[in-house]
Amino acid sequence: MERMTELFPALTPQQEAQFDAMEALYREWNARINVISRKDMENIRTHHILHSLSIAKVAPFAPGDTVLDLGTGGGFPGIPLAVCFPEVRFTLCDSIGKKVKVAQAVADGLGLTNVPCVQARGESLPGRFDFVVSRAVTDLSTFYPWVKGRFNRAIFYLKGGDLDAEIAACARRCHLDPASFFQVRISNWFSDPWFEEKKIVIISQ
Repeated sequence: MERMTELFPALTPQQEAQFDAMEALYREWNARINVISRKDMENIRTHHILHSLSIAKVAPFAPGDTVLDLGTGGGFPGIPLAVCFPEVRFTLCDSIGKKVKVAQAVADGLGLTNVPCVQARGESLPGRFDFVVSRAVTDLSTFYPWVKGRFNRAIFYLKGGDLDAEIAACARRCHLDPASFFQVRISNWFSDPWFEEKKIVIISQ
């Protein structure tokens, strides 16, 4: 946990233990239901847990907030963020049942009480959320209509590469002000070379 506590010094001993347990739980469940490439399991802390936690560096989550993780897969970025923000409610949504099963099992194994996991399409979920998070589910022009009118404050979208053209296309097709998009390089905080081209796209309401 040394590296994690260096990056997130406010973590409690309980949270540190949950992150350690998270790796073991994902290894156990991924052996049964493949939600992470087996070649990538050796990099789970960097490529999945830490990548998810980059959102914690920019998101103004506060106790009582609600967050939708759309297309969560096996629980990323929602489960690492739920450990980091235990007083925020994260709804993890995916259309594939076996992925939801893994996410729920990991959440239960970690003792998380702020993480309901649901099998559904995002546009079918009732209600609104304060924020939306997601990790490279599709291009932004496709993703944004799924959550349009469903959030109050902002989207935090993890994606890599040169995103200028994709953002411009999304602004044009979805009738958004280009100034509502902001890109943050994850390498601002994490030095691993894998993060060099990784970004958080923030879309404000």
